[in-house]
Parts: sequence; structure tokens; C-alpha cells
Amino acid sequence: MRFLKLHILTCFVMLATASSAQVGKHRNELAFGVGGGYVLSQVGFTPKVPQEQLGGITLGATLRYTSEKYFSSICAIVAEANLVQTGWKERIQTLENLPVPNIQGDAYEAYSRKLTYLQVPLLARLGWGRERNGLQFFFQAGPQVGFFLSEKAEATFDTANPNMKERTSGIIAQYDMPVEHQFDYGITAGIGLEFSNSHLGHILLDVRYYYGLGDIYGNSKHDYFARSNLNTLSVKMIYLFDILRSKDTNIK
Repeated sequence: MRFLKLHILTCFVMLATASSAQVGKHRNELAFGVGGGYVLSQVGFTPKVPQEQLGGITLGATLRYTSEKYFSSICAIVAEANLVQTGWKERIQTLENLPVPNIQGDAYEAYSRKLTYLQVPLLARLGWGRERNGLQFFFQAGPQVGFFLSEKAEATFDTANPNMKERTSGIIAQYDMPVEHQFDYGITAGIGLEFSNSHLGHILLDVRYYYGLGDIYGNSKHDYFARSNLNTLSVKMIYLFDILRSKDTNIK
């Protein structure tokens, strides 16, 4: 872990320093592209709200600048702008507390809140493998900010008068609470594989986890929830094409 942190810090320093005296093999490569995928989300409520994973989609644009090959590590910085559907889906009832068990194991009642954000991560990336033709494994991590755009709730019951007898949780304050904080921030990290071809460009498979450090609701002593942060796991396919490419013929 210390080794990875040292490499990430090294990449940031090299990207910020545009001097001619550089360690390792210099790169000057810029790639741009688009991507999309699937997102699983929950909200970390305190007090706890029982949940299942809420599915959503993500679509966006990616810009990558590769600056250096430091020993065997290919250092780059990645900026993205993504529209992301996140939020939460509540587990209202279980077989144990239903008066008449459902054979399929489904709850009779369901509630979900889908939140749409514009998310902007800035990632330091380390890659190992082929740059031009072949496979490359990569790790990336960095800060992410999000801007709330919209929300949509779906319920199979009257949220103003919920059935309190057969619920797994008595927490219902969230039903009539719109998102309070329009700005979100946190940390994201992930791994992936990239297939590169000199003529076709770059195809990436990216798996990423995001942990929100902010809350969607107020968290003061007077607020109901002490914590309400976003947690997401995403899987994306990204296609990049080269805008700038190093002329070094030894790069493979």
C-alpha cells in the first residue's frame, strides 16, 4: 500500500512539474473518449435504514494525459465528467415479519429514491503493461465532486401513512425529505484493464468504488440523520482515441 501511495504521489509531482529534467521516460500523450456502465448504490444512513443495492446507469466523457513511464509504471492523470444515477432502495419487509409469506421472497412494499448527479473525478493512474498494442492493467484513485441535478422517488405504498407493524425498520423520516446538500464530495478508487491498438484506440473495462465524505441531508444536532453519505460501485466500458501521441518508436 505504501508503494502504491508513493507512486501516485510521484505521478502528481511529475504532472505538475513541466521541467526538462525528468526522471524516467517522458510521455506527452493525450486521449479523449466516452464511456458508460452500470452503478450499484446505497446511502449510509445513521440511524440505519435497511437497504438493498439500487441499480442505475452512468454516462460520460473521459480525458487522460500520460506524462511518464517511471520504472515499469505508466503514470497518467484522468479527468471525467459523468451523469450518474445513484440513491437507495429500501428493504421494507422480510419473510419473517410478513403476515402471509410471499413464496418468491419479495417484499409486499418497496421504496426507492433515484438521485441524478454530475460527478467529476480527478484521478492519478498507474498502469503496467502495453501502451500501444496489447493489454495493460491499471489502478487509479483520487478525489471526486458531485453536483446534484434531480431526484425521483418510487413507492408501492402511501409514504404519508406507512404500515408500521410489518416493517424491518421504524425509520421513515427520509420519505418526505428532499436532498438538502446540492454539492457532494468524496474519494474514489478502482482497477481495470485496457486493450490498446495503434489504429483502433483504447478500450477500457473499469471497476470503481466511491465513498462519499459529504451528506445528502443536514447532519447537525438538530437534524434527524447524523450521516447520509453516498456509496457506489460502478462497472464501465470506456473508449478513448489519441489526440496527442509521443513519437518515440520504442514505445510498445
